[in-house]
Amino acid sequence: MDSSELEDLTQHINDKISGVLKSLHLRTLAKDPDKRNVLKKISQDLLSINNLLNQFEAQVNQQKEILKSLKELEKLFEEDKTNIQLLFWKICTYDLDCNVGLGNATPSYGIFECTLICFSPFFIFDSAAVLKTSQEPESNKEFELLKKPSKHKDCVQEMLFITTAEFENIPAYMKGRLTYDQINNVIQDINKAVVCKYKILKQSLKSMNNATRKLYQRFKDEECKETKGQYFVVDADIKEFTQMKVEKKFHVMLNMLRHCQRLREVRGGGITRYMLQ
Repeated sequence: MDSSELEDLTQHINDKISGVLKSLHLRTLAKDPDKRNVLKKISQDLLSINNLLNQFEAQVNQQKEILKSLKELEKLFEEDKTNIQLLFWKICTYDLDCNVGLGNATPSYGIFECTLICFSPFFIFDSAAVLKTSQEPESNKEFELLKKPSKHKDCVQEMLFITTAEFENIPAYMKGRLTYDQINNVIQDINKAVVCKYKILKQSLKSMNNATRKLYQRFKDEECKETKGQYFVVDADIKEFTQMKVEKKFHVMLNMLRHCQRLREVRGGGITRYMLQ
């Protein structure tokens, strides 16, 4: 037996002796009628305090359950919000009765603004028009193109928004202080750059001015064997078509998007290509 175990044993024995002495002292006090009344009052106060603590504990547990339910509701809301944003941008991409296009001057809407637009009376009116069209598919070819976007000659692949579940699975060291809305805002800007770039690539050369021709030629020069048939952008495209700064924070978010399998990098010729998956 080492010294530490002996000290622990000695302390334990001393505590037991101290407890016995206190019990004997209280037993002596209990024989005094006046002091016995005081002890009874203390006992009653202790019972009251114990009942209060039990009530507090029940309230805390109830609040924990409410908080848990609210967090689950928040996750469902975030997922619904992401789906609404995706639906909104898809409809705008195909110009289906939507006054907000994704042309050369695509508005840079935030996630919250997109949600408001989707729930606006104007958007509800357009949604009703889409539903009406679905009942008469022969009368509107655009709706057929929306149902089968892969056959649309102007169809451009866009990156899907990150869900709350995917965001929570990103390692903490990778996220840092970045938020769910910030990463989806980056996706929104990348999608904007992709749409604008490939709209130019699908244009006729005869319809282009000198500035657009230079962009067209740069796009072609940046293509390589690995990007054939794929959609990608480079840092210059982000700077050209968005107001987003290509800096350290941007590249941190690209790491998060690679982790979520939204894009992959293709390097070569001194250029980093961000190819959508």
